Amino acid sequence: MSKGDGKNGVPGTLTTIPLTDPHAKPAESSIGDLIKDATTQVSTLVRAEVELARAEITRDVKKGLTGSVFFIAALVVLFYSTFFFFFFIAELLDTWLWRWVAYLIVFGIMVVVGAALALLGFLKVRRIRGPRQTIESVKETRTALTPGHDKAAGAEFKAKQLTESHGRHAKRGDDAAGDPSGG
Repeated sequence: MSKGDGKNGVPGTLTTIPLTDPHAKPAESSIGDLIKDATTQVSTLVRAEVELARAEITRDVKKGLTGSVFFIAALVVLFYSTFFFFFFIAELLDTWLWRWVAYLIVFGIMVVVGAALALLGFLKVRRIRGPRQTIESVKETRTALTPGHDKAAGAEFKAKQLTESHGRHAKRGDDAAGDPSGG
């Protein structure tokens, strides 16, 4: 199960989910013992699901923070850009163009650089996904704990087999009909 880190009582990583008690006695257990074991195992499973969700959310938050760095860089370029360098370019362009055109060109360059950095930040943040593994695992657990799920799964499996087998026979018949050699 989980190990404490010894610092603040928060459990460390969960390495395995024990489905049986390794210290169980080989004698037959009573119904009360079986219910106790089932409750313990469900509790362990729920804890594992919560830990998985926490790990996935932490990963996504880190990705979000990485993407936000690009937004911050975009703001720095837009508001506190390399003032003297752009001022120099504007004055240099003023030699050949009207002054207002020179400054407009420099402003346009600054906007393009800021937009490019904002786009990079957006692309990083867009890759964030929710805790998909946890959601799928919880759905599987809910299905497994639903009474009669074995019968429903068996019926679905049989229906799938029948559908596939009918499809194969139809294809073989079509192939044989289309083949003049009869093979």
